Amino acid sequence: MAISSRYHVGAAQMNCHLGDVEANVELHREMIREGRRRRLDLLAFPELSLTGYNLGSAVADVAMAADDPRLVDLARESGDMLTIVGLVEALSPGEYANAAACLRQGRVVAVHRKINLCTYGGHEEGKLFSHGGRLTQVEAGGLTSSVMICADLWNPGLAHAAMLKRPDLIVTPINSALGMVEGEFDDAANWLACLRFYAMVYATPVVMAHRDGDEKGGRFWGGSCIVGVDGHPLATADPGPGIVSAVIDRRDIARARFAMPTHRDANTRLVASLLQAQLRDESA
Repeated sequence: MAISSRYHVGAAQMNCHLGDVEANVELHREMIREGRRRRLDLLAFPELSLTGYNLGSAVADVAMAADDPRLVDLARESGDMLTIVGLVEALSPGEYANAAACLRQGRVVAVHRKINLCTYGGHEEGKLFSHGGRLTQVEAGGLTSSVMICADLWNPGLAHAAMLKRPDLIVTPINSALGMVEGEFDDAANWLACLRFYAMVYATPVVMAHRDGDEKGGRFWGGSCIVGVDGHPLATADPGPGIVSAVIDRRDIARARFAMPTHRDANTRLVASLLQAQLRDESA
């Protein structure tokens, strides 16, 4: 069977019940069923969507293994649709990861562990989680997606390394409550600028899934969106819960990458040598 060039991708905008995995599983189940009714090829949920964000010492209480039956059950609900959900992954006794599980056809096909943990302003991730150490790219139905959780995308080196694998799509689940970054940081505007930059420079569409609602006095501002290869949003979520979706076409990606050959001209050997030189200088 020929692989299609067109894919219908979506972001699930929702709020979470803090620390109540069972209630959040039911929310996921409902939105997964809606995604399948819409014949989506991919549906991304926000960061830590199964647990909520401000967990503190409750991290251990909500952690689950990558083969947890609740994840497998959601994977069965997903059918052929690739579903990406946020969880606290139990690694070993007392060690946990801020993770995103990729679910399809009854299986957990990949898990991405957040690499660039936030421990500044109101964020305490570095106190709670272990850093991930690998990039994650997953293929489903001919579409390849690079999964980068929230601040992973704010490390340009990580983003560039992920793009060297030539994914068709960047999927970024986020949690961005207003006022968590000190100073005059404009969360919504700066996030959109970040997404537009990567989509345009690498000619790679971006799916961003975010929350809309309150948690422990913090306000998550929604704005889930799909950004096209020209850096312009294809679709943006209305306020409140729901699924925002758009069609992306790999032929558009090919045309944009030919016009802006960032991948082709990345000069990886030179970049690697410059990084090695910088490391030598720092250790001298």
